Amino acid sequence: MPDRTTPRTPQSPFRTALAALSGTSIEWYDFYAFATAAAIVFDDVFFPADMPTSLKTISAFATFAVGFLLRPLGGIVFGHIGDRVGRKKTLVITLLMMGFASFAIGLLPTYQQVGVLSPVLLIVLRLIQGLAIGGEWGGAVLIAVENAPKGKATFFGSFAQLGSSVGALLSTGMFSLMNLFGEASFDSWGWRVPFLASAVLVGIGLVVRTKLEDSPVMDEIHAEQKRNEQAGKQDGKQSAVSKLPVAEVLRKDWRTVLVGVFSLATATGGYYVVTSYLLSYGTDDRHLSESMLLNGLSLAAFLELLVTPFLALLGDKIGSHKVVVGGLAGVVLLSIPQFMVMNTGSVALIYAMMLAMRFVMSALYGPMAAILAEGFAPHVRYTGISLSYQVCNLVFGGFAPVTAVGLSSLAGGAYWPPAVALMAASVIGIWCTLRLRTYHRRRVTTDVPTTVPEPATAGV
Repeated sequence: MPDRTTPRTPQSPFRTALAALSGTSIEWYDFYAFATAAAIVFDDVFFPADMPTSLKTISAFATFAVGFLLRPLGGIVFGHIGDRVGRKKTLVITLLMMGFASFAIGLLPTYQQVGVLSPVLLIVLRLIQGLAIGGEWGGAVLIAVENAPKGKATFFGSFAQLGSSVGALLSTGMFSLMNLFGEASFDSWGWRVPFLASAVLVGIGLVVRTKLEDSPVMDEIHAEQKRNEQAGKQDGKQSAVSKLPVAEVLRKDWRTVLVGVFSLATATGGYYVVTSYLLSYGTDDRHLSESMLLNGLSLAAFLELLVTPFLALLGDKIGSHKVVVGGLAGVVLLSIPQFMVMNTGSVALIYAMMLAMRFVMSALYGPMAAILAEGFAPHVRYTGISLSYQVCNLVFGGFAPVTAVGLSSLAGGAYWPPAVALMAASVIGIWCTLRLRTYHRRRVTTDVPTTVPEPATAGV
């Protein structure tokens, strides 16, 4: 193991935050490109023309969902590397994996060209995407949070979260641009361009990340490990390094993982309900313009990009848990109106509700990086937050559009079952977010102290 105990000049927190943002933006761009394509074009490209429309829609969303199957595994594998070796290496690996899979999707043959092999290849590449995303989020969050100055962890942690809105903005923007070439061109080749363009973004991300130094927390962890090795590990002292982080997390912190999963349900699954499913519902059931809805989602993503840092700053001042609870309450109030306005056909009302919903959801997503990071001890933190986030994405994220379509179909195409499910998830999320604060306080007062620092959060 390399010697990491030599003191070094601290990195600028803004530099590390921007590095986290650049990488997550690229990864989420690739991810949302798949989600958007699944909603509007994959049903015709990768499935038989004579398949019923509703079945093709569900099948297309199912290819989106399978990527979530490997996300917990990605969290465990890359969480282990991140906790044992370092945050930086995992971020480079996951970026390369995601970029390869996305570029390859842009080159896939259609169902009409190779038959069933086409959706099979799509699923394989989607699984690679899921594995990469499973390890990406935790590392990006910790690079930002663990380099943050005291009392600013929520703010700097939100930069990694901003990658979601930047990626969504770039993705929907690219699809809106390709739509300008006309429906025939878009269905033929235009949908491929956003995937192929990801190669350029990946190159930029690699340049940024390879120049980044690892988190200072890893220096402390490696120093602790070295001291324990020199002492022969015979004195019974609690180590700040775990040989198998996932085993320790599941043994000591399983309650924190479980509560973290449900606290994130609306921020993950709910997001796809008001983006991917909303897009499908608007085009297939309400026969609204694809371009109009894509433009609305682009505006909503831009609003999220603007307000998330300010909501994170508010979290540092009054408490990140309070901001999240307020956002969840907002989702409860807006869930039914969000879909109700789709029936009016009014562009102004539809855009207004898209913006309002994205504003309250920004309050959920921004502060969650710091909230989850403070819930786990530093030496298992990468694994702990990755498990919470990725299991949540498996249970509530990937299957949210499919479930929403299924619930709506059972009710004769009505919008209210998905809306009510979103409200229920938000109410549960409020209780779980408050429990996370309790678990954090309990861990801080009962854990054996180590030399590894805690994230410098405030208002908790």
